[in-house]
Amino acid sequence: MQGRAVSTPRSPMTRSGHGAPFFAAIHGPLTCYISVISGLGEKPMRRRHFITLLGGAVAAWPLAARAQQAGKLIRIGFIGPSLNNPQPIALYRAFLGQLRDLGFTEQQNLTADYRGLDEPRGPFVNAMELMRPHPDLIVALGPEVALQAVVSASAFIPVVFVAVNFFARGYVASLARPGGNITGVVFQQLELAQKQVELLTQAFPERKRLAVLFDAQSIDQFNAAERAAKSLTLQIQPLKLENPPYDLDAAFRQVQAGAAQAVLVLSSPLFIPHMPKVIETATANRLPTMFINKDYILAGGLMSYGADFTTMWRRGADYAAKILNGAKPADLPVEQATKFLLTVNLKVAKAIGVELPTSILLRADEVIE
Repeated sequence: MQGRAVSTPRSPMTRSGHGAPFFAAIHGPLTCYISVISGLGEKPMRRRHFITLLGGAVAAWPLAARAQQAGKLIRIGFIGPSLNNPQPIALYRAFLGQLRDLGFTEQQNLTADYRGLDEPRGPFVNAMELMRPHPDLIVALGPEVALQAVVSASAFIPVVFVAVNFFARGYVASLARPGGNITGVVFQQLELAQKQVELLTQAFPERKRLAVLFDAQSIDQFNAAERAAKSLTLQIQPLKLENPPYDLDAAFRQVQAGAAQAVLVLSSPLFIPHMPKVIETATANRLPTMFINKDYILAGGLMSYGADFTTMWRRGADYAAKILNGAKPADLPVEQATKFLLTVNLKVAKAIGVELPTSILLRADEVIE
């Protein structure tokens, strides 16, 4: 599946006059060379010297401006959560919007090819197909499997990742000096899962039985959440969902059979289409829920704690633009997310008959009433 963001019409550009975008791009470099030429004094300027200087100025133009001038399209391949739900669509548009602000616009000097992780042929086949047209850059969005797929397909094309939990896998030499062809923006997803368990315990200290929904893509998160739960003397009810599309009715029958008192839903792109059903069933069973994304709280979940994903996706676009303008991934330090958001929904709390403590409400970044 391919996704596209809405693009603005092509800005005017002519070869003879070049147009405003051309002069905006070269004004700074040419100004310094013109200053050198005018300062040569009485000696005549030889043609080859001038050409050499002008060539240096052209080499300094950003890739976006050179691509427009030459009529070359920059090609980016994306692999991430399928664009069939509002959350991944909004994040993808944020990424493209930031690229546009940095000089790379679809249907002008950029073409984007997006493949979903849950497409029937699987992420590894989709990654191979992304490589066929020889893209200038690959962007891996979401869980680790997105990065695994593109790494296995090519060791040479630059790769920017966003939100992938990868620290134990050796994809980069270090955060400060990634080396190789991979860099990007990441958050510690395992630590986040532990924090979600802690927040649920702080909100409902009397509730000791916690059901955890996870799948093959979120098993590392489950292991981290289980360690946190044991340290807090909670009883964990693991609910591993298999063979998508997932059977949520069967999963919640297990929740009821185990007399769970709260539900933690870990992060997987394969969960996104099922979130309305998860929220509906948990509410019907009057169970407090914890998610990773604020969008689920707006849709009727009780609590979420996670990174500011819109900011992360835009920062990923910043990395992409730097590489397209000539930077090497090996020289761009991996950036860790520093902004995390706690969101709670008081309307849902009232509907399921629970009261959130003042400490949680004061800590929350957003309280929906």
